[in-house]
Amino acid sequence: MHRPIAHRAGVLVEVAPRQTEASDPALVRLGDSVLQPLADFDIEARVLSREDYAFDAGAALSPTDLALGWGRMSDSATIDALEIRQSARYFSYRWRTSPPIPPAEIVRSATNLHAIPADAAVARSLARVRVGDVVELRGRLVEASRADGWRWRSSLSREDSGAGACELMLIESIDRR
Repeated sequence: MHRPIAHRAGVLVEVAPRQTEASDPALVRLGDSVLQPLADFDIEARVLSREDYAFDAGAALSPTDLALGWGRMSDSATIDALEIRQSARYFSYRWRTSPPIPPAEIVRSATNLHAIPADAAVARSLARVRVGDVVELRGRLVEASRADGWRWRSSLSREDSGAGACELMLIESIDRR
């Protein structure tokens, strides 16, 4: 993987993610999964970490997780005071002495996003995303299911944390700046 992209201190992304009612609730078939759109979702954020998966139950559908931050969680001054990790489809952080911003703000301003590329072009773009990139992802939050009974549902809140708090997103377009 490529070296992270460095930024000077200062908020890079002012706006919070935008979530609206699903404009097209029709089921989407992707490989052996069926996706039920739950909401339209547009997020601009700084990539805090990324983790690629090849062997877990969701890897064929979502090969990459992106830990994303906006607001003060896109600021190098905040990020440099945190240790950020991803493992087993979770995103975690800790601080050395005291939190650089209130912990509740960290929860509201960062997420672990399970990325589902809508097509091969999006998959290629996703593969090039580096830690430190500022990305805009557009698509839909979904619930995925398979005929064998497996299910995976996106969170619909930016206020939650822990198990079930991640966004499961069908990414229809991705831009890096």
